[in-house]
Amino acid sequence: MELENFFKDKYPAGVPAEIDPNQYSSVVDVFEQSCKKFSGKPAFSAIGVTLTYGELDKLTKDFASFLQNKTGLKKGDRIAIQLPNLTQYPIVVFGAMRAGLVVVNTNPLYTERELEHQFNDSGAKALVVLANMAGLAQEVIPHTSIEHVIVTEIADMHSPIKRTVMNAAVKYLKKMVPPYNIPGAISFNKALTTGSKYTFKPVEVEREDIAVLQYTGGTTGVAKGAMLTHHNLVCNMLQLKPLLTAKLGEGQETIIAPLPLYHIYSFTLNCGIMVITGNHSVLIPNPRDIPGFVKELKNWKFSCFMGLNTLFVSLCNNEEFQGLDFSSLKVTASGGMALTKDAAKMWKTVTGCEVAEGYGMTETSPVVTINPLTNIQIGSIGMPVPSTLVKTIDEEGNDLPIGEVGELCAKGPQVMKGYWQRPDETAKTITQDGWIMTGDIGLVQDDGYIKIVDRKKDMILVSGFNVYPNEVEDVLVSHLDIIECAAVGIPDLKAGEAVKVFAVTSNPNLKESELKEFCRERLTAYKVPKIIEFRDELPKSNVGKVLRRELRDEEVNQQA
Repeated sequence: MELENFFKDKYPAGVPAEIDPNQYSSVVDVFEQSCKKFSGKPAFSAIGVTLTYGELDKLTKDFASFLQNKTGLKKGDRIAIQLPNLTQYPIVVFGAMRAGLVVVNTNPLYTERELEHQFNDSGAKALVVLANMAGLAQEVIPHTSIEHVIVTEIADMHSPIKRTVMNAAVKYLKKMVPPYNIPGAISFNKALTTGSKYTFKPVEVEREDIAVLQYTGGTTGVAKGAMLTHHNLVCNMLQLKPLLTAKLGEGQETIIAPLPLYHIYSFTLNCGIMVITGNHSVLIPNPRDIPGFVKELKNWKFSCFMGLNTLFVSLCNNEEFQGLDFSSLKVTASGGMALTKDAAKMWKTVTGCEVAEGYGMTETSPVVTINPLTNIQIGSIGMPVPSTLVKTIDEEGNDLPIGEVGELCAKGPQVMKGYWQRPDETAKTITQDGWIMTGDIGLVQDDGYIKIVDRKKDMILVSGFNVYPNEVEDVLVSHLDIIECAAVGIPDLKAGEAVKVFAVTSNPNLKESELKEFCRERLTAYKVPKIIEFRDELPKSNVGKVLRRELRDEEVNQQA
């Protein structure tokens, strides 16, 4: 095929155009081989705890053994994981996968409404939740099919004395753990202790088995579960490995991981590519606390940093960060949202390290393209990873020549199996011959690098998280005083984009603050509108459709 030949000649030296997808049979196979090969090497660290690959091997067996012997869960059952970046996270993920379960990554900050939808849509039968969020889970669980709940506290991986002191401080001094009472719930440490008394029985996990149900919003506003198979995830690890090992070694690197592991970008990079290369991920539970984050960075000579535009800017504006030792930093990767040239320049000035921007989607496990580390083009999302093709199409679906702007489409072994229990939605997104339509407008340059120039979808990108206008609008119109509304993304220096809502109300006394509070009770924080503007009417097409694009363009023109 002409397109295959076009990209084949563009890869840097040492990077193959194709991968061998048969090197590993599953994510479990990757994990178990790495635990043997890198047994004594550090795997994950968080809040003063470091687990080696050997320790992780044992702990995941204990957790898998508990699931096998004490829950009745069987291969293919779903387990929801609602945790921030703590060392408990990889124990639960790999333990669940070793037991043959499907991981349902869940945002710890979800509201009751969002949790109930995800738990019910996935059919989750078990939940692992941080105690800080257990109060909300308590309200939701009776309305779901969840039968087993495991609760962990922040310091559970510390020694008994330190664990007791730290957990008590979090609960009683900082008052970060609201009261909860979940009948039948078991503590995480008790689950591990119980599991250690049984013999783990390996489960045969196959390539096409679903490994993760990764939820993503849709144009309908309903979150859908992308079915990512073991094959999808393993292939994306193998696609990234030769590109990252151009500058990173195996079993010797320290990677800073501030982005949440429940997000597919961080999940694949830190629980995938860094595991397959035997490297060490330092997990940051709360990257919004910049002073605390910088204090933690002082403890490590880190060689790799995984971030996104918002975080780069916040850190570079911190005086203590500017004074850190960056002599070991070899790789900085950016994804999740567009990297601005100003942020890239600022990061290089402060750290001396250039930022390599990549691009992907939840539905592609996620990486589709990345800048080769030896030849970075700022302003580009890089080249397709090995065994991946990218093209552009016009509005009728016709292929466009290289260099012409159109909707980006991608094809490769990392493309999801489909949306969970939504064949119609799958058919709208993936063509019969395997191309996934990204909804982003871009072009393929003559040198094989790709640029994004616009977004086809109305989706809003807030600090790397997708916000779908329909979901915000559905919540707002459920307010008795709102007749109609439209949500759009507006430029925001801190978050890249922010949500603005234009609303028509039947109550002239309704205040913006009241509506925001209404939204806070029903939407995760990053989805809550930053600005709500009341209008007498909204612009519409001749068939009555609200013209979001017109409102968005109006905002951009005002800020220009």
